[in-house]
Amino acid sequence: MSGHTHSALPSPPRPSVNGAPRPASASGSVDAAALPGTGEPLSAAAEGMRDALRQRLSVWLSTRVRAAGASGQPRPAREEQKAEAVAFLADAAEEYAGQQLTRGQPVLGAAEEQRVITAVINDVFGLGGLHPLLAHQEIENININGCDQVFVRYADGRREQAPPVAASDEELVGLVRDLAARSGVEERHFDRGSPGVSFHLPGGERVFAVMAVTGRPAVAIRRHRHQRATLAGLRRLGTLDAHLEALLAAMVRARKNLLITGGTGAGKTTLLRALAAEIPAWERLITIEDTFELGLGTDRQAHPDVVAMQAREANIEGEGEITLAELVRWALRMSPDRVIVGEVRGPEMIPMCNAMSQGNDGSMGTLHSSSSAGAFTKLAAYAAQGPERLPLEATNLLIASAVHFVIHLDAARDVPNQRVVASIREVVGAEDRQVISNEIFRPDPVTGRALPGVPMRVETLEGLRAAGFRPEAFTEFRGWGG
Repeated sequence: MSGHTHSALPSPPRPSVNGAPRPASASGSVDAAALPGTGEPLSAAAEGMRDALRQRLSVWLSTRVRAAGASGQPRPAREEQKAEAVAFLADAAEEYAGQQLTRGQPVLGAAEEQRVITAVINDVFGLGGLHPLLAHQEIENININGCDQVFVRYADGRREQAPPVAASDEELVGLVRDLAARSGVEERHFDRGSPGVSFHLPGGERVFAVMAVTGRPAVAIRRHRHQRATLAGLRRLGTLDAHLEALLAAMVRARKNLLITGGTGAGKTTLLRALAAEIPAWERLITIEDTFELGLGTDRQAHPDVVAMQAREANIEGEGEITLAELVRWALRMSPDRVIVGEVRGPEMIPMCNAMSQGNDGSMGTLHSSSSAGAFTKLAAYAAQGPERLPLEATNLLIASAVHFVIHLDAARDVPNQRVVASIREVVGAEDRQVISNEIFRPDPVTGRALPGVPMRVETLEGLRAAGFRPEAFTEFRGWGG
C-alpha cells in the first residue's frame, strides 16, 4: 500500500491494557494473528465489551472508508486494514476499561480482553466487502448481481448503487461460501451441487444467494433494523397507534393465536418480535424457522426459556432433510407454552394449526399475503401441498379452529415508505368452502391505516377485557393519534 494513505489516516498508538503489553508484529503494528483464540464462551461482562467495541469499530471503519473515498485514496488492503483495526480496538478497550472503573464495574483481565478483541475482529472482518454496507444502520436491503453490481435500499426508500463488494465473481462466491459455512448450527454448502443457499449473518441479517442457475452469482440481504422490537416502539415509529397497541397486547395476554400477514419487507418479523415481547417471561417458547432470524432467545431476561429450531436441507446424497413441518411436530413434544413459526410457507401449515388448536393457545406465525382476507386462500393452498391432502372443507374447519386473529401490514398511503397495521380480522368460523371472518379493523381509504370496522364478538371482547383491554376504546377511537 502506498505511503500517502498512512499519512492521511494514521494508525493510533498502542498502549498497554491493565499493564499487559499489546502483541505487535516486527513492523511495530499489532498483529491480529498473534491474538489468542476464542474457543471458550465469553463471560457476560466480556459480551458487553464485545458489543461496545464492535459498534465503535464499525463507526471508525465507516469514517475511514468515507474519508479515503472523498480524498481519492485507494481502499486499504484487507490485512492492513485488519491490523489497523486491532490497533484501534486496543485504544478503545483501554477507554472502555476506564469507563467501567469510573462506574465501579469490574474490569476484564488482559487475557480475556484480548479474546474480546479477537472476537470483534472475527465478527467484522469475516464479512469482507459487505462490512461497510452492513455497518450503515439506515441500509435495509442489499442486492448484489455480480461482484460489481451492488444496489442498496435505505429505510427512507432511497435506492442507490454501491461500490463493488469483491474483486471478482469468484471472490464473491467464496465470500458467500465462507459466511454460509460459519452460519447457524451447521454448515450450509454453496456450490454447483447446491446452487442456492439461505442463512443469517452474526448481526441477524438474512442472506439468500444463488449461483450456476444465473449468469452471475446473485445475493440478496435483508436486515431487521429493530432486533428487539416492542409494541410501544412500533407506536413511536408510526406502525400502529395507542389503541392498536393496547388491543394487540391484550391479544397476546389473552393467549389468542395470531397470524401476521403482509408483503415482502412489510415488517412481519418485526411485529412478531414486538408481540412476543408481551409474552410473560416464565413461558416456554419453541421457535421454528427456515433460517434463524427471530432471535428471541438472545434476550435472556425477557425470554429465558427458548428453544430455537432451524430446518435442515438435504445433503449432497439427498438425505438428512428436516422440514419445517417436521419441526412443528417435534415442538409439540417439547412441552411448549407457545409455538412460534417464523414464516408459514408450505405443508407445515397443518401441524401448525394442529398445535394452535390442541392446547398451545397464544401461538404465532407470519405469512406472505397481499391482504388479510387472502391469508385463508394461501393457507388452503399450502394445506393442499401436505401429505395429508385435506379437502378444502376440512382445511377451512382446521383454520377456523386454530387462528383467532389475522393482523395485516401494508404501506401507508399518506406517508412514503411507512409500514402500518392496515387490517385485523377476527376468525369466527367456517361454512361450505370458506373461512368466515369479521374485519374488525379495515384500511382507511385515504391513509391506509387501520380504522374500526365490524364489531368484535361479545365473547371475544370479554376475553380481551379479562386480559386488561378496555372495549370502550373502540367507541373512543377518533383516528390515529386521536
